[in-house]
Amino acid sequence: MIIEKDVVIIGGGPAGLAAAVKLKECGIEDILIIEREKKLGGILRQCIHDGFGLTRFKETLSGPEYAQRFIDEVIKNNIDYISDTTVIDLTHDKKVIAVNKSGVLEYKAKAVVLAMGCRERTRGAISIPGSRPAGVYTAGVAQSYINLQNTMVGKKVIILGSGDIGLIMARRMTLEGAKVEGVFEILPYASGLPRNIQQCLNDYNIPLHLSHTVTKIKGKSRLEGITVSEVDENMKIIEGTEKDYDCDTLILSVGLIPENELSLKAGVELDNNTKGPIIDENYQTSVEGIFVAGNVLHVHDLVDFVSLEGERLAIQVAKYINNEVIEKCSINIDRDNNIGHTIPQKISGKNDFVLSMRVRKPLKNPTIEITQDDKVIKSVKMKKAIPAEMIQIKVSKDDIKSNSNLRVVIR
Repeated sequence: MIIEKDVVIIGGGPAGLAAAVKLKECGIEDILIIEREKKLGGILRQCIHDGFGLTRFKETLSGPEYAQRFIDEVIKNNIDYISDTTVIDLTHDKKVIAVNKSGVLEYKAKAVVLAMGCRERTRGAISIPGSRPAGVYTAGVAQSYINLQNTMVGKKVIILGSGDIGLIMARRMTLEGAKVEGVFEILPYASGLPRNIQQCLNDYNIPLHLSHTVTKIKGKSRLEGITVSEVDENMKIIEGTEKDYDCDTLILSVGLIPENELSLKAGVELDNNTKGPIIDENYQTSVEGIFVAGNVLHVHDLVDFVSLEGERLAIQVAKYINNEVIEKCSINIDRDNNIGHTIPQKISGKNDFVLSMRVRKPLKNPTIEITQDDKVIKSVKMKKAIPAEMIQIKVSKDDIKSNSNLRVVIR
């Protein structure tokens, strides 16, 4: 039996929860959240450190506390959800097929919200040579073992990559009594937020080695050690710089990738830079009626931005469900080589929108300019810009002067 719904939200993390609550506020009643974990909350359930919520709630919360704010609203508003259920297929005409221990579930939605989050890059993705012993974890998996399952993963630790989860795990492992020998980053600058460098490494005297990477893993049944080498400006290994470290645990914090297998099944067009869907100002993908927000769209540095994005999406989904006019988005947004990506990629020029972006490398005193017809229509001066921090710029419809494409440049 096919069950009809106004909106099916795939993913019960911060983006999906925020979108559901906002949709209810907008008058949409027939909503279903599908979550593959046993409980709602997404990755926030295992993020027991604080620092969440300063932008959205104006107070600092732990990950579970932040998620619970939205879960409470879902329950209070009687929004339907099913957990421990995995979506296995999504079609371009918005049919959603899911499975759980009760069997196969089929839904037909007027609109689908993609909120599946992202996954970690693994050892295989970065091709570290060596044997395959136990003791090699991605940062998120190590965090899950310790924070959700109360299981310590090791005592003598090396961390590869300075992503935020890796930095936070350096502190967490230290607090649990492990010795973190160091954090090694292949880039010439840190990948994580400056506050995490200070609070998770500097405050605990954990060294950060830039322009270094792991070049060998040693051990049979259990990791016994690793070899680290320096890299040049082209990230090529510098021969003769090898150094061995004894360790029983290697934690990888080497990047996140939007979880877009379902997007591809539905025929959604992806962006080669973000690895997430190409969207317009309404958060609608290339497939009409399929919308997307959160880390499945592009990787965020703050969960507050994820929730706010989900809420902005919900307003547009409500308009779509109510058959309100949604402006055609034919103005493309281009960028120069200093910018990694921009979200959205298309706008109508008829509405205000929030432009999100990341720079490719650290910059001092940059000026971000949005141009149209070779004229600057908006300019933002910053003290610094780093790849770890997402930049958001509010652009007014009054700034748009024609139907020509926009270009974002950094001076």
